[in-house]
Formats: sequence, C-alpha cells, structure tokens
Amino acid sequence: MLVKLRTWATHHPRLAAWIALAIGMVIVLIIAARDVGLLWNQWLFLILATIGLAGLCVWIIGWEANDEEEEATAPPEQKGQEPKPDTSTPKPSA
Repeated sequence: MLVKLRTWATHHPRLAAWIALAIGMVIVLIIAARDVGLLWNQWLFLILATIGLAGLCVWIIGWEANDEEEEATAPPEQKGQEPKPDTSTPKPSA
C-alpha cells in the first residue's frame, strides 16, 4: 500500500503536494476555528476555499520550478552565455 502511494506521488508530485498541503491547512483551520460557532455551510465554504488556496500555493511554487527547469535545459545562447566550441571532431588542416 505504502509503495503504491509513494509510486503515485512520484508520478504526480504537484497533485500529491496539493493533497498533503490541503490536508494540513484544513487541520489547522479546524483547530483554529473550532470555537467560533460557524454554521455547516460556512465550514464547507472555508474548507473548499482552503483547498483551493493550497492548490494555488502549489501552482505558484511550481512557477519557480519551471523556470529552473527551463534554464537547465535551455541552450547556452538563451542563457546569455556564449556557446562552447565543438571539440568533438577535429578540423582538417589546409
């Protein structure tokens, strides 16, 4: 069971992060607002808004990860560096 969960999380890292963050945030919400006296529909809206906020957080964090990934795979010309000379094949002498 744990192996399947770990495999799924490695295949879907953002969704796994969203679920984990949402669970943690909802637990904190429930603990913080348990004595406020909210109605069931207010609880429902707050929990749904918290889940959405967790998704936005993961999405925004993913922006930076995408930027780093694009920099790592971009050719040197796009990184602002000069390309390295090709040394794989010797040039014929005249």
